[in-house]
Amino acid sequence: MRNDMELDAIIEDYLQGKLTAAEAEAFEKLRANDPVIDHKVVAHKVFTDAIKQYGKVLSLKEQMDKAHAGIDVASLSEQLRPHPSFIINMWRKNKSAMAIAASFILLTIFSIYSIQHNTLQNGTYEVMRREITNIKNSQNKLVRTINSGPKAEKGHVNAAKFGGTGFALTANGYLCTNYHVVRDADSVYVQNNKGESFKVKVVYRDPQYDIAILKINDESFTPLASIPYKLKKNSIGMGENVYTLGYPKDDAVLGEGYISSKTGHVGDTTQYQVSIPINPGNSGGPLLDNYGNIIGVITAKENQVDGATFAIKSKYILEALNAIPQDSLGKKVVFAKKNPLQGLNRTKQIDKIENYVYMIKVYN
Repeated sequence: MRNDMELDAIIEDYLQGKLTAAEAEAFEKLRANDPVIDHKVVAHKVFTDAIKQYGKVLSLKEQMDKAHAGIDVASLSEQLRPHPSFIINMWRKNKSAMAIAASFILLTIFSIYSIQHNTLQNGTYEVMRREITNIKNSQNKLVRTINSGPKAEKGHVNAAKFGGTGFALTANGYLCTNYHVVRDADSVYVQNNKGESFKVKVVYRDPQYDIAILKINDESFTPLASIPYKLKKNSIGMGENVYTLGYPKDDAVLGEGYISSKTGHVGDTTQYQVSIPINPGNSGGPLLDNYGNIIGVITAKENQVDGATFAIKSKYILEALNAIPQDSLGKKVVFAKKNPLQGLNRTKQIDKIENYVYMIKVYN
């Protein structure tokens, strides 16, 4: 508790510019190396900005109340009622007070708009979990259901409530997706690009970084061939081309773009900002570079900015995978030093990875 209070005090001094140049530099290095502290700084700044805006509104309201108190409404009504040019008289006698009141009204409207605008900017971080409707009007889905038989929904009469995307981390059925996709799930299934459905178990949850690790727990599952991509440990630079494969609908959809910022929402250092249009259902999809390396996992978007998508950096996927006991994984997970996808064009890369990207169906 004492350490948390001391950290809050340091963050307060940092945001108010009270630290010395050396102290500020040291704190910025600490913030860059510790995502938890970086989150605290961002949250503290958003909170203090909101308090300041609220204080301005209260101050304006007090000034408006004073201006209104200076106007004798009853006397004005009595004096102006019989006079044909009451607007002119009212303006001549009370133009100062009315001008002040009008100014405060305009300032209040502007301040309220600014607060709402800032709230929207800070509150339009929208996760991309897809809500699945009960209407089954897709011919492809009907064909899939017929071909898959009872395996398709594994005994579920009702349609899944939520959906997202996941991708394989190991050949024996460990998958990565977003925590928010499987949050509060009673049961989770995944479906591959052939329409085959498998029951999975959530074996690791990390709400802080919005990552979940799933394990296919189904007798009908056949282990995959060697994973054709690898997780990139190092950061990628701005401007580099990237792409994602996900399930915003019943079939896989390709999205292409580039890294537009090395930090995510409100400067979050655990994320990239990517210029790729996405839709609900893309959450949990892999983000790959031109060489076929997975550099992140798609998680959310900014509603008010076209193509502003956020992806959790791959180093946090590795941390989640390393948190699972090695005996549960079956063997130590080792990604090939040379990426099998390197040197292939985009179409051939997608041909190789689409068998390792899954639609996630959540029941609750």
